[in-house]
Amino acid sequence: MDPKVLEKARSWASNPLFDEAFRSEINSLLQEENYAEITDRFYQDLEFGTGGLRGVLGAGSNRMNIYTVRKATQGMADYILEALEGKPASVAIAYDCRNFSDVFSEEVASVLAANGITAHLFPALRPTPMLSYAVRELQTTAGIVVTASHNPREYNGYKVYWSDGCQITAPHDTGIIGKVNGISNFSQIKTMDFAAAKKQGLIQMISEAVDESYYDRVTGIALGNPEWNKDLGIVFSPLHGAGNLPVREVLKRRGFEQVRVVEAQELPDGNFPTVDSPNPEEMSALQLSLECAKETDQLILATDPDADRIGGMVRHQGAWVRLNGNQIGQLLLAYYLEKLKQQDRLPQDGIFITTIVTSELGKKISQHYGVKTEETLTGFKYIAGRIRELEAEGGGTFLFGTEESHGYLFDDFVRDKDAVSAAMILAELCAELKQQGKSVMDFLEEIYQQFGYHQDSLVTKVIKGQAGAQQIQKIMKSLRANPPRIIAGVAVEEIRDYQKDSIFSCKTGEIVGKIGLPISNVLAFYMADGSRITARPSGTEPKIKFYFNLCGNNVESLKKVQGQYEQEFSQIVEKI
Repeated sequence: MDPKVLEKARSWASNPLFDEAFRSEINSLLQEENYAEITDRFYQDLEFGTGGLRGVLGAGSNRMNIYTVRKATQGMADYILEALEGKPASVAIAYDCRNFSDVFSEEVASVLAANGITAHLFPALRPTPMLSYAVRELQTTAGIVVTASHNPREYNGYKVYWSDGCQITAPHDTGIIGKVNGISNFSQIKTMDFAAAKKQGLIQMISEAVDESYYDRVTGIALGNPEWNKDLGIVFSPLHGAGNLPVREVLKRRGFEQVRVVEAQELPDGNFPTVDSPNPEEMSALQLSLECAKETDQLILATDPDADRIGGMVRHQGAWVRLNGNQIGQLLLAYYLEKLKQQDRLPQDGIFITTIVTSELGKKISQHYGVKTEETLTGFKYIAGRIRELEAEGGGTFLFGTEESHGYLFDDFVRDKDAVSAAMILAELCAELKQQGKSVMDFLEEIYQQFGYHQDSLVTKVIKGQAGAQQIQKIMKSLRANPPRIIAGVAVEEIRDYQKDSIFSCKTGEIVGKIGLPISNVLAFYMADGSRITARPSGTEPKIKFYFNLCGNNVESLKKVQGQYEQEFSQIVEKI
């Protein structure tokens, strides 16, 4: 193995700044000569990325542990203090159900307190959207939520927010990264006793008044009739996460009386014992909900561990149908805009924001209602960042934001995707349709008939470790150097390279324009039949994702085309 990596592991194993159990874990690997595991733990420092920190739990420089958490937080503290130039600074902190989330949140608070920054900490687990709201409500300098979102159980991490409640973007992201990378020795990190910091007022617990204010704002965007809600049968699963109490509270306040929680998945548990992965996008995560459903139930809802994503199923003609992320977004958008119009509350300068890998059906729906559509890069921080820009420009009223990975946002009091408000609106849509004798799938069919049939899918290739990261880069490099010109017998008409900010016409063989978005490692192939295929490495996981967005005249032909596209594009990637 690399001698530098081995030496790094040995230095960590003998570092007196680390506790005995931590050093013992590394020493065991050294004694076992488990070089593959040692390499994975030490070949790099856990990267503080543009959104924060995320990694596998364990001892090592490339792992989530109290020492890497302290280092990242010290870098953030250094940046905040420099940016505020001596003015009082504060940070709101939340955490979810994951293993060590409560421990890490206290470590974060203790490091901030030691640097003279007031830490406002929720007393128990809370969803990510409530952290975003708390930053704005408490007017803190920044925010941190300790979570690894929907990643597998072995992960944890944290996401960083700035004073507008949005995840950090330029220049704060690169500024914080620079400060973190500038810490060369763990002796540079300041920390203090949690109880002492709390006694001095440097750590303060966030009161229930913030929760109440959030609930009021969420229920305030509801547009349905509460009388229709009381008889709708709902099965809800928080998947062992932070959504349990907030989702149930909001549904209760809107008059939903027939809500049953999946008992085996109700309580917080970072081991997620009932699922392979706590991701409501996946059918396997909904299986227990399906088993708990009765004939009288019409809706299944599930939220991920930090309750920013939502998944669901609806009953149609006696059977349960799973909704994908694009379909949920289309349903919420069409329903929300129609209700605003009916109640004469649809602003003339309304704006709908979506992403470059989300179905283009949303754009057609928003155009019908006279609402402008804007596209951003993948990730809700770009959607929320655009809301901030609109405020500064006075350029329109944000109404709804969506991304295909089951993220949705109504209004602007939260600046991240919010499964709590999405659960409420989706439930009210279902209740209203039930009053009309329709199912959610009936409504979706009406949308398709009006705007055209759309079929969207995602193929994900997981390649872990150092070799995996190199392979993912090789795939993207090859697709740029030798892009396919025909896929499944259909010509590629245009290639959009978001890394080069270029639009390339395959007909003329020339670059015909710029995209005009921030640089990102994404390639999109626009096909002659109106379809779009997009390749994008994940920014937080060892994955490369391929998005297929198709449109046509009927479902049957689209499913056939989808299969052909997925099969041939996968073959292209496999050859690389």
